Amino acid sequence: MKITGKIHSFESFGTVDGPGIRFVLFMQGCPLKCKYCHNRDTWDISKGNEYSIDEIVEKVMRLKPYITTSHGGVTVSGGEPLLQAKFVTALFKELNLRKIHTALDTAGSLPLTEDIKQLLQYTNLVLLDIKHIDNEKCINLVGSPNTNTLNFATYLSEHSIPMWIRQVLIPDFTDDEKDLKKLKNFIDRLKSVEKVEILPYHNLGKFKWDKLEKKYELENVAPPNKEQIKRAKTILGIL
Repeated sequence: MKITGKIHSFESFGTVDGPGIRFVLFMQGCPLKCKYCHNRDTWDISKGNEYSIDEIVEKVMRLKPYITTSHGGVTVSGGEPLLQAKFVTALFKELNLRKIHTALDTAGSLPLTEDIKQLLQYTNLVLLDIKHIDNEKCINLVGSPNTNTLNFATYLSEHSIPMWIRQVLIPDFTDDEKDLKKLKNFIDRLKSVEKVEILPYHNLGKFKWDKLEKKYELENVAPPNKEQIKRAKTILGIL
């Protein structure tokens, strides 16, 4: 029986989810309930379309000249790709054989199972989204504690797996100076962080909530301005 995965959508020429030009898969299904999610329609794992490994590899190989020339690769995002760890592992194995760079865009919010550890053996880069460094604020913002995420980051560090740390900057939610300093202290203890990114909050995905007739709780939250972004980057030491 061929393994298949539930896919929400694809992006052929992604440029913000890892180095170079990337083929991006958005997996269906997510255990978090982020108030600011711009892919609200990926939460339900019973939705999406099923694809085989061969079908996806065929799509990737059509773009290989662009991917390799730009030192890009394939990024699996979501939703939360760790929900379908066995499928992503099988895909990354095939891409490794073809010398295509693999990146995993995840919140690391699931317990570290053997399936996930095996997946990380075939992952060249992890884009780790730390939702909030404060546990109580994390629960309020995304509906789950940050324990698994921080354990995941520590595991990556201990096993020398390259990672980029990402923080969505949401005014009045993730921009507190004390929290940003706490985040910096945590990042400074990790050994395999190659890059830290601030992702400014936006509400461009609100229409998806409206379409699903769901309440968008951050309706009145404005995106951060240039000064707010600069301040956060200064605190995190990434200017």
